[in-house]
Amino acid sequence: MNNRLKVLRAERNWSQQDLAERLEVSRQSVNAVETGKYDPSLPLAFRIAAVFALPIEQIFSPDQKD
Repeated sequence: MNNRLKVLRAERNWSQQDLAERLEVSRQSVNAVETGKYDPSLPLAFRIAAVFALPIEQIFSPDQKD
């Protein structure tokens, strides 16, 4: 799954730790989601959307198959 977390976080001048605290997860979890090593659970995806005040679809998108 692709995501815009890093861009959205940078637009707000938040560190990974800042976002992690808002989401109540570890900084390592934020890094894993940003780099695509981990797809968030649905509850976490909803929390991410709420923190950024955006619909999930504007943050996450499915991988495009070539």
